[in-house]
Amino acid sequence: MQRRSSCSRPAAVFLSVCAVAVLAVGCRRSQEPLPGAATEPAAAVRELVQHLQRNDLAAYARASVPPGQYAELEAAWAQGHSRWPLDQLPLHDKLPALLGALAAPEAEAGLQRAFKAQIAGQAAAVRQAAHSLGLFGEQYIAQQGDYDDAQRAHYVQLVKALSEWAQAAPLSDPKLAQSTVATLTAAARATGLQDDGDFQAAGMTGSLTRLQPFAAAVKQVLAGYGLPLDDSIEQLRTGLVSEQGDRATVQVQYPLGAREIELQVALERRQGQWYLVRTLAEVEAVLAAARAASPPPEDAPPPAAGDDDGTGNRVAAAKP
Repeated sequence: MQRRSSCSRPAAVFLSVCAVAVLAVGCRRSQEPLPGAATEPAAAVRELVQHLQRNDLAAYARASVPPGQYAELEAAWAQGHSRWPLDQLPLHDKLPALLGALAAPEAEAGLQRAFKAQIAGQAAAVRQAAHSLGLFGEQYIAQQGDYDDAQRAHYVQLVKALSEWAQAAPLSDPKLAQSTVATLTAAARATGLQDDGDFQAAGMTGSLTRLQPFAAAVKQVLAGYGLPLDDSIEQLRTGLVSEQGDRATVQVQYPLGAREIELQVALERRQGQWYLVRTLAEVEAVLAAARAASPPPEDAPPPAAGDDDGTGNRVAAAKP
């Protein structure tokens, strides 16, 4: 399976935490819909978020790519060549070990000891760490050449808002930590996913389905620390910036702490449905690597003219 470069991991870890907090709520806003909210591209973005509100990770994955690509991703997972969409998370290869550690018989006691030794009663130190991480994140993003201007501006907004939240959140509260540990360990055991073999055996759709209770538990924990994600999803707004043929740009706004975050996302229409351009590019790279790792048999017939080639495109008829 293709691994990400280790040099990108610090940014990936930090931005992943930001992504989890993207839907965090401050005070409830009451705002009018954005212009073009009823259009198909804007509705497609909201649909993706609504799947996450229901903790339906399998439905989110299905709605993210064309059917042909989803089937190919399922096969690539079964062959051990893909862990999409989990491989879009930072340190995704550590997820089985994380679930296994949380599900271990003595996990609660060990995690409580670690919390008491390192975090309990250290409110000032935790606030300072959150402030420092915010400054580090902004500087790191500003220096990275992997982001375009729009991505960089969005990530900086996220880092600032998340740093502000973390400085105020009760992260060093012992009673809250005890509840958090109990919730996460129980949810990890409920998944039945404790090592990579479990993920392999369950398959892509099965693994995503089993992760639903864990996703719900994470949201419950974050709500306890002042980040009620489901409430914030209801406040997320989308509108249409432009639409030309099979390409569109959608405006997205959502509350994050005391801030209102704004960004624009590009979408592409394939087979009558709208998909995020960035997700399509990531998936095409995953599938290209999977095909290279497991080439088709030499005697396998080519796709027939007019068939879907797995990328959402149609195979043209050969010229005589």
